[in-house]
Formats: sequence, structure tokens, C-alpha cells
Amino acid sequence: MLDFVTIKDVKSNVGAWCRSMRKAERLTKQDLAEELGLSRFTIAKLENGENPTLETVLKVLQYFDKLKSFNQFVLDENEGLTNSKSMY
Repeated sequence: MLDFVTIKDVKSNVGAWCRSMRKAERLTKQDLAEELGLSRFTIAKLENGENPTLETVLKVLQYFDKLKSFNQFVLDENEGLTNSKSMY
């Protein structure tokens, strides 16, 4: 059995995470949108997994205090790539 993740899966999971975090903070879509300088429609699209922009995702990560850990993941992954030995 193949085990892989699609972009659609990730968009859906990010949207579900955003919705859960928003509800845990007792925020409406409008409240979150205003906090982030976005429209309610943008938040609704994100939560429905409908092609969020990188900027939108990063704003949401920052709002829910997850931007630092995401950035660290990217740095760690990049370090792993730059420290790997060349085959040449």
C-alpha cells in the first residue's frame, strides 16, 4: 500500500488546524480576519482548504504563535541539506 500525502491533504489539514485554533480562542472568522488584516472570505477559504496563499498561512502561524517552530523546522531541514556530503 502506498503511503503519501497530497497537497490537497495538507491544505485540508492546515484548514482544519486553523479552524480548531480559532475556535479554541473563541474567535469568529471575522474576528480572526480583522486581527490578521484579512477578509472573512480569506479565512473561510483557508479553513476549507481552498488555495491559501503562503502569506495567509504565515500570518495564521504567527497569530497562533507557531511561526517560530515552523521557521525552525525549515532551518533544520535546510541545514540537513547543506551539510550532506556531495557525491562529486
